Amino acid sequence: MNSRSMKGLALACSLAFVLSGCRDWLGGGTAGGNADPGNTDKITITMMHLWPADGSAQQNKLVSQIIDEYEQEHPNITIRQEVLENEQYKNKLKVLSASNELPDVGITWAAGFIEPYVKGGLFAPLDDILRGETLRNSFVAGTTEAYNIDGRTYALPLELNITPIYYNKAIFARYHLQVPETYAQFKEVIQALADHGVTPIALGNKDRWTGSFWYMYLAERIIGNDPLKQALEGARPFTDPGLMRAAAEVQSLVDMHAFNKGFNGLSNEEGKAVFTSENAAMYMTGTWELPNFTTNPEIPKSFKDKVGFFKFPEVEDGKGNINGWVGGPGVGLFIAEASQVKEEAKKFVAYFVSKWGEDSVTAAGVIPATKVDTAGKELPQLYVDLLNELNKASSITLFADVQLKPNAAQVHLDMIQALFGKAVTPEQFAARHQEAIERGK
Repeated sequence: MNSRSMKGLALACSLAFVLSGCRDWLGGGTAGGNADPGNTDKITITMMHLWPADGSAQQNKLVSQIIDEYEQEHPNITIRQEVLENEQYKNKLKVLSASNELPDVGITWAAGFIEPYVKGGLFAPLDDILRGETLRNSFVAGTTEAYNIDGRTYALPLELNITPIYYNKAIFARYHLQVPETYAQFKEVIQALADHGVTPIALGNKDRWTGSFWYMYLAERIIGNDPLKQALEGARPFTDPGLMRAAAEVQSLVDMHAFNKGFNGLSNEEGKAVFTSENAAMYMTGTWELPNFTTNPEIPKSFKDKVGFFKFPEVEDGKGNINGWVGGPGVGLFIAEASQVKEEAKKFVAYFVSKWGEDSVTAAGVIPATKVDTAGKELPQLYVDLLNELNKASSITLFADVQLKPNAAQVHLDMIQALFGKAVTPEQFAARHQEAIERGK
């Protein structure tokens, strides 16, 4: 067995990635791009991403636009796309990793998510691109560091995200509700909506990371950003009373019927549809959804005009700050270490990141990880307001399933769904996290 296969197998074992027959189920691995055997001047680069046209129309359009422009400028290059929705993408990435057959270019997340791929020798270091002429000094401070392992950078971020609570201004006005600034006021809004037979919050928690947002905000508002980060790193007990209180508050919201019926069995897309169809007053998600509330022509303007946002309220006796956000660098681009066209892929990634930064603001309404001068640009007010909030953020708490090591992240996600389903107590929730984080040290 060659060293490349050994690395793939080691990663598969460490993450418990492979189920019997997975590769056949997914139609075999995705081989890296290569030169056309009939013409050595022709090169194909494979790219796998998670912006399907039906769920992320503006991002999908932008990716295709950048690829078209690159192919026009480089007629010997063909970029072959494979597009999957979020959870399908993650599953396929795991399976392809096991056989070391990753696409030449793909999407990854930061911090704990990227670590096993790096340790398995599957992602190529990209510091040469980062220091290159195209991207030198292009990134917002702090964004690339989340993709740094042992002093080397293994992916380049495309987005910078925070997670607001979006709300339907027309529904709030109908019931004379004000945007809450404290958690007590927030619960009063939920109760008022429920009393009028209106679903307060849209949620699809089958994907679990959606429910994690709610827990993370409650934990941050109760114990503060630094203690929460320490708990996730194992430097502070996860059995901290404040973290168990946050879990209890999640279940309190469930008891208040804060979320739509059947939320634990619905995907994020299905949960989002409850909000976009105006069957719920609020919906929490990252700013990657901004295009659907600002620029996506498939979403009626009459609905987009009703969408506002507010910050997760302060807990009255908590240590968190209302200007603290759950979020962080969004997805980034990696290049497979095993790619047969690694140098060509690096040139394409440098081009892609540069173009994405320039065009994602106006074309897609996405907040990029690269610096962009928005002066003189005509931007939706919702976008401008969120960008201003990002600029004055007191802290950004990285998403838990990204921050934690992979095995602990899976425990976290499983426990989130169990917590919302009231299948565990807050004490059991905390204890399972403590065990998982200790195993990952």
